[in-house]
Amino acid sequence: MKTKRHIPPRRPLWAVAVLALLLPAGGEVGGPGGRVAHAAPPSRVLPEMMTPETVKAIEKGLEYLARTQRADGSWFNTGGYGGYSYPAVMTSLAGMAFLASGSTPESGPYAKQARKAMLFILRLAESSKDGLICGPTGESRSMYGHGFSMLFLAQCYGVELNKDFSERIRKVLHRAVRLTAQAQSDLGPARDHAGGWIYTPNRRSDEGSVTVTQLQALRACRNVGIKVPRSTIERAVKYLRYCQQADGGICYSSRSRGSSRPAISAAAIACFYAAGVYDRQRGGPDSPEARMVEKLVAYCRRNVSVSRFSGHYFYTHFYMAQGLYQRGGEDWKNYYPKIRNRLLQRQAVDGSWMGDSVGTTYGTAIAAIILQLPYGYLPICQK
Repeated sequence: MKTKRHIPPRRPLWAVAVLALLLPAGGEVGGPGGRVAHAAPPSRVLPEMMTPETVKAIEKGLEYLARTQRADGSWFNTGGYGGYSYPAVMTSLAGMAFLASGSTPESGPYAKQARKAMLFILRLAESSKDGLICGPTGESRSMYGHGFSMLFLAQCYGVELNKDFSERIRKVLHRAVRLTAQAQSDLGPARDHAGGWIYTPNRRSDEGSVTVTQLQALRACRNVGIKVPRSTIERAVKYLRYCQQADGGICYSSRSRGSSRPAISAAAIACFYAAGVYDRQRGGPDSPEARMVEKLVAYCRRNVSVSRFSGHYFYTHFYMAQGLYQRGGEDWKNYYPKIRNRLLQRQAVDGSWMGDSVGTTYGTAIAAIILQLPYGYLPICQK
């Protein structure tokens, strides 16, 4: 029996055409990659700004991820930031890359890989005593794994799944949301400037990069019907608004302040769109949050480079791309061809991307998600 949540729209002609561009005439491919068979070549219409070269780059990236998935469904990465492998983060990002292609844990060319990733995260979550989702080597930065795991599972829950999977995810997300709400910073007399999150479930501190991870995950859960305290989202929105600087960017934390951070600022754009800053109940385009987004976008236009690979490039554009996709209009039309071309230039022969010195799983998953945004399959990115 299937349980329906947020079902992606029926696959349009361009989506069917994606595999047609990669298949020989007659259109059948099988084997360990889990490909499905297709009949005679359909129309070759693609989404706006999507090119055949982009489709082939995406496929190479997804095949790389499929080849490197571990038997238990996970991905590990070693690299910078202390050499931590962050299996919850890597598995969630790779899983979302497959979902962004239109596959689900139940159907599609990469159903097998998406399902194994989903089950790995579910096992981590179900073994947790308090609802925290993180891998055995990610405890020092556990809220990153927790946030990305929530986001991935919410995307799985938002598509068609059998009743058993849906119920398992619902229970896990309910506990995960409760932990996130309880871990939100509360600094006593300084509570007006609290409302964020820090690397571990600690209410006595907060910083911007973890905060945007939790806020996006909470909104993803809420979008698919998981109950999320409205006050938790409101306090997080208020926290980011307080962190906005005069130049429009977001600083590292509400307490340390300091200069604006381009990466966190780009992430805030995606979070504010995910949080519905233009919804009527929030006051529409004249609301304080909407004006904040306009300042954020202007700041990122000035300070976020597509051409220069440095710093937190993949992290920055993971969020920048989502935010501008949801924003649409000229900002998206100007941005996507630039990031598309830059990513295609940087892809390795084996189909991977090295991401921010973290590793190839991280870079490949993020690049694949960015390039596939025009498909419109991820529930969190739907307009």
